[in-house]
Amino acid sequence: MEIGVCSQDQDPFAGPENRHEMSTYQKALLSAAVLLLLLSCLGAPYPEQMYLQHVPTVIAFLTLALSARRFPLSNASFTCLVAFLLFHVLGARYIYSYVPYDRWSRLLLGRDLTSEFHFRRNHYDRVVHFFFGVLWVRPVWEVCVRYFRVPRKFACYTAFEFVLAFSLLYELCEWGLTMVLSPNDADAYNGQQGDIWDAHKDMSFALLGALLGLCAMAVRSYRPISSKSGT
Repeated sequence: MEIGVCSQDQDPFAGPENRHEMSTYQKALLSAAVLLLLLSCLGAPYPEQMYLQHVPTVIAFLTLALSARRFPLSNASFTCLVAFLLFHVLGARYIYSYVPYDRWSRLLLGRDLTSEFHFRRNHYDRVVHFFFGVLWVRPVWEVCVRYFRVPRKFACYTAFEFVLAFSLLYELCEWGLTMVLSPNDADAYNGQQGDIWDAHKDMSFALLGALLGLCAMAVRSYRPISSKSGT
């Protein structure tokens, strides 16, 4: 059985979304995400910290909307980016440390995760760092291959390194905020919850997520040629 692989001359992102405009799907998805962002601000339990959390959110949404017209992405990559931003929107509403996943799990499963797994803190921030790795490797890989003509295999390595480097820079930015904010505001924004190894664990979860994302891409890239082709 042979493995089907696209040639280097083929555009791996061909399709209706491969134009210098956002597809109808992307416009609808982005509009829905912005609407959810606005709704998340209603009745927020910690509004002052939430607005601080949403500064990068607004910048990210504006950047995605503006760049998508000049540098269009496939629907798959665009969906990955929007999905990650929605994880952040949810975390920002409850400033991460207080996302009530225990209450939701009791409603759905009749038991809370903290008791079941003997957690000592709220781990939603770890979830977001993990999905940063999972959801960003595909868009970064696509940008490298499509716009910088990086060889596909090396683009995988580049995407992996991007996740690690960005995770490091983000943790350094959080450290910088602790220098200028009040102790309470800094702790609420960073979500350390008393864990001195918080930054190390966050970067580790991003690393694991990136590895999983690359594995998923590898599985999808190896598709057997149909038996009708005579092979």
